Amino acid sequence: MDGSVKLDEVVMRFGDFTAIERTSLEIASGEFFSFLGPSGCGKTTILNMISGFLTPSDGQVMIGGEPMAGVPVNHRPTAMIFQNLALFPLMTVYENIEFGLEVRGVDKRKRREASERLLALVALEGSGSKLVTELSGGQKQRIAIARALAVEPRVLLLDEPLSALDLKLRQHMRAELKAIQRKTGITFIYITHDQGEALTMSDRVAVMSAGRIQQVTDPMTLYRAPLTGFVASFVGENNRLEVKVVDRQGPRVRLDGGALGPLMGSAGEDVVLANGQAAALYVRPEHLRPVDDGYTGPRLETTIEAVHFEGAWLMLETRLDASGEKLRVQLGSDLAKQAAGMLEPGRQVGFGYDPEEAVVLPDDGSPVVDEATGEVVETSAKGEAEAGGAHVSSA
Repeated sequence: MDGSVKLDEVVMRFGDFTAIERTSLEIASGEFFSFLGPSGCGKTTILNMISGFLTPSDGQVMIGGEPMAGVPVNHRPTAMIFQNLALFPLMTVYENIEFGLEVRGVDKRKRREASERLLALVALEGSGSKLVTELSGGQKQRIAIARALAVEPRVLLLDEPLSALDLKLRQHMRAELKAIQRKTGITFIYITHDQGEALTMSDRVAVMSAGRIQQVTDPMTLYRAPLTGFVASFVGENNRLEVKVVDRQGPRVRLDGGALGPLMGSAGEDVVLANGQAAALYVRPEHLRPVDDGYTGPRLETTIEAVHFEGAWLMLETRLDASGEKLRVQLGSDLAKQAAGMLEPGRQVGFGYDPEEAVVLPDDGSPVVDEATGEVVETSAKGEAEAGGAHVSSA
């Protein structure tokens, strides 16, 4: 079964408001694909266009190579799992799973065979006679998946289905979802604002902001080589430093940090930088380490303001001595132990980093992301960059 999905120049408008700018995207059959972004960025709107709950203002949606224009929701080869799961509380597990099959006129024996097979798939054998109200949160998630799979969709659409679960259960269900997707081979399209979910489960991720796809790539590339300032600040935690480009040789970029002094970083071959151009240097907290006076690499002088013990690592809140800007540093237990005497509030400590792990991007006015909430707090018109990625266009 071909479960490929193609968005061909789709646009979604609500009156004068454009929720989705012109976008093209291809999702391969059998892929676990995630849309990641803050609230209001357009993730669910795209999902609703694929499912048929919304009709694009322009462009078309194709599933398995077939245009979906005019095809109603119940005739599309898709199934959806909603954030609230929408299970029937007064029905048994069997009845919930078999509901869609019953509506389609499948006889009782075949319905029961299907539900037993799906209960085995989601590791809930023997639970068919229970009421939904007797299940735990994680078990309800699995029943929602089983019910969606019962109608044998080619594409399963998941709209933030884990958001109501506690942290440990969410982490467990990530692994469960990934395993189920691999076993079934069905295309999963997953909507989330949680980067951990997207990076952990997905084959590829599309990062969205203000109705535009900023970048589409695999999780590791997304984390290590963001193409826009928004992606760099939204995916994982990053320290952003304003700099100017001095010169560039291959991926290595020499930078003028102003009061911070000379700095260095790296830029991908697709990133265009000119000498003298305003730019931003992104250094992740885990890539910083305390250095002594003999260190000759790029260095940031700070004063420690707070130290937070978080089990496997220490999170340091510091301020750059030269500019007063905040700098967050995350140290693993080994580094923290070695530098234990230095890591106290009020101490002045220099931190170095490997330039290959620090990303330089043009200062394009990308949306600013609040560190605490992950939400966009400011959006500049200049930040509406064209989308990156080999299979995406957004204009």
